[in-house]
Amino acid sequence: MPRHVSRCTVFAMHCALALGLAVATLLGGDQAAAQDGPVTWSHGIAMHGEPALPADFSHFPYANPDAPKGGRFTRALHGTFDSLNTYIVRGVAPDAVPNYVLEPLMARSLDEPFSLYPLLAEAVALPDDRSSITFRLNPAARFADGEPVTAHDVAFSFETLREYGRPYFRANYGQVSEVEIIDDRTIRFDLSQTDDRELPLLLGLMRVMPAHAMDAETFQTTFLEGPIGSGPYMVSDVRPGERLTLTRREDYWGADLPSRRGKYNFDTIRYEFFRDGNTMFEAFKTGLYDLRIENDATRWATGYDFPGLNDGLIVRAEVPIDQPRGMNGFVFNTRRDLFSDIRVREALTALFDFEWVNRNLSYGLMARTQSYFEGSELASTGHSATEAERTLLAPFPDAVRPGIMDGTWQPPGPDGSGRDRAMARFAMNLLADAGWRLDGNALRHSASGEPFAFEFLAVSRTQERLALNYAQNLRRLGIDMRVRIVDDAQYWRRLASFDFDMIEWTWGVSASPGNEQRNRWSSVAAQNDGSLNFAGAQEPAIDAMIDAMLEAHDREEFVAAVRALDRVLLSGFYAIPLMHQPDLWLANDAGLRRPDAVPMMGLPPELWWRESE
Repeated sequence: MPRHVSRCTVFAMHCALALGLAVATLLGGDQAAAQDGPVTWSHGIAMHGEPALPADFSHFPYANPDAPKGGRFTRALHGTFDSLNTYIVRGVAPDAVPNYVLEPLMARSLDEPFSLYPLLAEAVALPDDRSSITFRLNPAARFADGEPVTAHDVAFSFETLREYGRPYFRANYGQVSEVEIIDDRTIRFDLSQTDDRELPLLLGLMRVMPAHAMDAETFQTTFLEGPIGSGPYMVSDVRPGERLTLTRREDYWGADLPSRRGKYNFDTIRYEFFRDGNTMFEAFKTGLYDLRIENDATRWATGYDFPGLNDGLIVRAEVPIDQPRGMNGFVFNTRRDLFSDIRVREALTALFDFEWVNRNLSYGLMARTQSYFEGSELASTGHSATEAERTLLAPFPDAVRPGIMDGTWQPPGPDGSGRDRAMARFAMNLLADAGWRLDGNALRHSASGEPFAFEFLAVSRTQERLALNYAQNLRRLGIDMRVRIVDDAQYWRRLASFDFDMIEWTWGVSASPGNEQRNRWSSVAAQNDGSLNFAGAQEPAIDAMIDAMLEAHDREEFVAAVRALDRVLLSGFYAIPLMHQPDLWLANDAGLRRPDAVPMMGLPPELWWRESE
């Protein structure tokens, strides 16, 4: 992404010619969508309904517009990195560039299901049928080198991501029929050939890259030089695998925009990387980084008794949030013959003893995950399917189990004793139906004689500990689950090519899930390296429910489609539901401050500030 004079630095021009972008020069942006009739410009857009904030809003309600600027914020990541390019499958990259260096056309509110407000684009035009979307850029928008952000940069970014980006970008942007540059500040995307009503918002979230300082060849490689962006920070120091430092730009063009006011308050943001979770926690105890979002119940219950906290240098809190939790589970790779049989997957699901694990490993602090949209109105559990859901599912009569359809189903599991014989018999009956028999102390397939053995791939000691406990339960039934912990780089390489039997994964969700569900569950994604369809699900009912979700015109239709999708996923036993935290567990440097109002999507670092001395 950095500029290379020896290569083609005017790739946008060549890209426009090669891919046939329609370039028109009109007198002004007011005629931007002439093909759709008169343009009605708006300050924002929402997935369903209208944005909650008016055009003259001064700042997001959860941001503190009076937050002082200054100081350093140090954050920690588990693992390593060998690239800054998050947009390609190759390499391991942190979130620094998309979060702080490159900006999207519009800014997402963290307190609404899915609403966008002005950023690089000062206005947007979206007809009721969503057959196109037109963005009008802010004339003040500038890259860090002083060059203006233009429609040509937007077109370049779109084409580059569609041609060379991760499968997620290629699949979504591939639905766009045509891109029309109206003038330097106005660009129109033709969406007339798709029913995906989320696509306009995804285009609004597209990060814009500088066409004058980037070429396609460089984009396709891992790189360790900070790109030129329009965002509030620039990369100032890179130590591969160890540290990454960003410095706030004093000349940032958007500092006073309502969508930016009160955010990005630190002069310096530094990432520290730790290959071991215990080392990472010890570093926090000594003050080497400033904020820790704890996800280990044992550590939260017993580990926060150290001088820094006792002396008041570090504070901690349990913060209630309304954020959906999503699905945390042990994931079956159904591409493996062993896990292609749903009876096997259901049997292994029944053998996870949540009550025992929660009591003995988590101090009773966790809650059982029961839905892929846990913690939201989108979860199907506890609700009988509505008529709208049943209509959506009618073409797939065998896709949802009766108990899941009527909302009475809960994840099966032993009684918490650690030796539930009734549940063991239930699991063994399922395995016997699938062709497995006990041979001495080993479970073997009746036809082939192969032992029931597989590998669990872990990337942290926390995952390893939970997996080892589960392996102990399986061993009683003659199942050999070997737990292997690998380093971060190897872990992500193997996940990208689906080279594993079982992993632990959390599919987080927002209050407005959308196209990311295709990347997680669609039949196409199951065949694309780098997708998040780790389970390898290839189920027509899943594809149909995702389509229905993306085509929903109002919230009622949307909720019905998502709940129907949840029911199909639960019925497929693609993952063993594990557990989630009921609250957000935070520990931070006592000098840090955060907003009083906690947005629905949590408390990202850009909302914090350091107390003035």
